[in-house]
Amino acid sequence: MSDDLGIDLSKFQNLLQISDGKKYRLVEFADTDTFSLEQMLGSVVRQCYISDEKLRNRMQELSIEAVEVIASVLPDPGSTMSGEFGEIITLLYQAAVEYPKKLIDPKKMRLKEDRNRSTLKSDVVQMDLPDWPIPSRNDRIICSEVKTKSTRSGKNPVEEAVKDSEKDSAGRLIKTLTWLREKAIVTGLGGMTIAQLDRFIKAAEYPPARRQFQAVVVLCASLSDTELKEEIEAPDGRRLIIIVMADLKNSYESIYRAAKEKSYVKN
Repeated sequence: MSDDLGIDLSKFQNLLQISDGKKYRLVEFADTDTFSLEQMLGSVVRQCYISDEKLRNRMQELSIEAVEVIASVLPDPGSTMSGEFGEIITLLYQAAVEYPKKLIDPKKMRLKEDRNRSTLKSDVVQMDLPDWPIPSRNDRIICSEVKTKSTRSGKNPVEEAVKDSEKDSAGRLIKTLTWLREKAIVTGLGGMTIAQLDRFIKAAEYPPARRQFQAVVVLCASLSDTELKEEIEAPDGRRLIIIVMADLKNSYESIYRAAKEKSYVKN
């Protein structure tokens, strides 16, 4: 995935301070100024929505500037931007903790029909297929339900993430994989093949594989004291992960602004 999105996962990994408690894993970003995050993640965020190749093609075919193309796919500031930034941070976190192993990601945000509305499927789906193209018992699919909270409100992101993660294990993951397979047939996916999807959709035809379900909360550091209470935990068979970033709202808005204003596209 590092090759697909142009991020150095070893550098991203160095930003993460991880501590495992009895009830949840806490992931804290090291103190990093907003400009450094823009430089590291601006291009990555944009490529989650549109690849370098497609961006170049649309610029050439329509004779328009990169910023106009990018503006047509990125969400406006608001709840969708907040939620999708949380999903991007989650997929990067997961890729970083698995590095140098390479996870396979379908680039789900490239399939959106409305830039200001999130897709209604499982949030983050990644595959670990170490022996591919040979299916094996080592194969794994990771499905993460993500909730993001950057400002004070009455919402309980931990409770909501755990509750909605249960929907993934109750059938939403399979529906998501089937939807991705249909999209792969019609438009193609940016990093996941029909054969790889079939490996989990038609699971009975292959060696047993592991399904890993996670409830993830991406949280502003200023909310930690009120949101991270001792009684929070995920049900058995599900991992709860809390990712904390300082000044979250300002950070993601600045990163998206950089993603729009600076195309970062390589010739």
